Amino acid sequence: MKISQYVPILDWLPRYKKQFFKADLLAGITVAVMLVPQGMAYGLLAGLPPIYGLYASLVPLLLYTFFGTSKQLSVGPVAIVSLLVLTGITAFAEPGSSTFVRLAIVTGLLAGGVQVLLGAFRLGFLVNFLSHPVIAGFISAAAFIIGLSQLKNLLGIDIPRSNKIYEILGSAIAHIQETNLISLVIGVMGIVVIQGLKKVKKAIPGALIAVFGSILVVSLLGLDNFGVQIVGAVPKGLPGFQVPKASMQEIGNLIPLALTISLISFIESLAIARTLEARHKNQHVSPDQELIALGVAKLGGGFFQAYPTTGSFVRSAINDDSGAQSGVSSLITVFLIAITLLFLTPLFYYVPKAILASIILVAVVKLVDYKGAKTLWKHHRRDFWTMMVTFMITLMVGIQAGVLTGVIFSLVLMIYRTSKPHFAILGQLPNTRYYRNIKRYPEALHGDEVLILRFDAQLYFGNSIYFRESVEELVNQRRGKLKLFILDASSMLDIDSSGLHTLSEIIDDLHAKGILFYVSGVIGPVRDLFFKTGLAEKIGRDQQFMYIHDAMESYAHREENASAGGNPEAWQHNRKREE
Repeated sequence: MKISQYVPILDWLPRYKKQFFKADLLAGITVAVMLVPQGMAYGLLAGLPPIYGLYASLVPLLLYTFFGTSKQLSVGPVAIVSLLVLTGITAFAEPGSSTFVRLAIVTGLLAGGVQVLLGAFRLGFLVNFLSHPVIAGFISAAAFIIGLSQLKNLLGIDIPRSNKIYEILGSAIAHIQETNLISLVIGVMGIVVIQGLKKVKKAIPGALIAVFGSILVVSLLGLDNFGVQIVGAVPKGLPGFQVPKASMQEIGNLIPLALTISLISFIESLAIARTLEARHKNQHVSPDQELIALGVAKLGGGFFQAYPTTGSFVRSAINDDSGAQSGVSSLITVFLIAITLLFLTPLFYYVPKAILASIILVAVVKLVDYKGAKTLWKHHRRDFWTMMVTFMITLMVGIQAGVLTGVIFSLVLMIYRTSKPHFAILGQLPNTRYYRNIKRYPEALHGDEVLILRFDAQLYFGNSIYFRESVEELVNQRRGKLKLFILDASSMLDIDSSGLHTLSEIIDDLHAKGILFYVSGVIGPVRDLFFKTGLAEKIGRDQQFMYIHDAMESYAHREENASAGGNPEAWQHNRKREE
């Protein structure tokens, strides 16, 4: 087994082409210019001093570049994970305190450990059990909570921390008269500048321009003396190696949060990576390796004072749009962040918190999936209501409750759908050998004497009762008329012991009523089970067919034989006369 399978940089770096460097350099600089103000803003959102947002932008991105399978994914602090850190740890420590910082870093180590273990045991497929409507509902609600949580910094007022939307709005309304108008103007102008420059050209670093513009205005006019909240002193230098300590009780308290972050961060990163993979046909994203890469990024970052990180929608898109050809662009970004930490942090003393709030607001607006909700309403009402339930619970109860509800709702929905799968009554298309759903093809020929049923799912303990009840209802509707029941098993991909038992009982019931049972289109694995369990013998070798039309012809011959009094010679005479 190749080491490069687990450390992909060993595969792509030796094959790196010189002509890629110019594009990677531009992309790396562009992402770094955005990441500096965003990192500080997300650090503040997480309830940490802003410098920790820059720490989270350094080692995790470096490690992902070595272990990740996406060449354009940009790993670092993001809004949703930052909010999860804030809401999850606030119950155990005061935001901004040394204890809060320590627990945030420990949470990253725990989440990273979970992801590495899941990746090592190749359990990346578990993410498939969270449906897209649930994820969209959760992320959209989280975007609302993140946006409203920034009212405190945008308005310059004191609002108690909460992850419930009605509490945030209630506190904001109660303190609205305390609004610092200067902070509000700075925040609004920041949004205008960032959005306006983006419309002019996406490559323009609107966030960085807004940050340095606000620094000049606040420092020159002394606006910090008029109630404008600023970041203040930002430590200088690279983060040192530290082993964060935590008691067993603290670890037990943090495990639910770590599990939530490991799940959400993986879903978010994998969604971005797969989107980028679709644009670049020359790369392949491995979910299990992505779990390992994200886990190693969190683990390694945790020893260098980084709180939990994941892939960023915005920065990854900008990295790709800027022409990034490989992970070299991320290495350049890491280098520039290191330069910033070593020499440039004193410049951020006068950064107003209102401008960081505007950066967050601009970023999270894109996370609200209005178009997705509209599409689901038009075409998939059930999925729309799934999205809305997750959305409302996340808004009203909280982030972690929303994630848990989403997981449970996805599993319940999956179980419900597999317990009552689709089935169809088939009829023969005129003058053909093809049989189709009579509801979709009204012209398909069918009658009460023969019932052809196609069951479009595996037959297992979860739907076997539904299958039996459906068959009994259809048979009873044709009581006294039905002579033949044909099961089209071409869509039945698997069958367990409960399904075999149910099918055997159905055959017994049909035979007791004088109704023949035929089966067609049984696929190999299911057919093997039929023979191993003796069900094939019970059905009868002459009652098993490759195609429905073969079954119908066999039944027609049988009826002709019966009408000829069971005399084979008479039956052969009738066939020759017809020919």
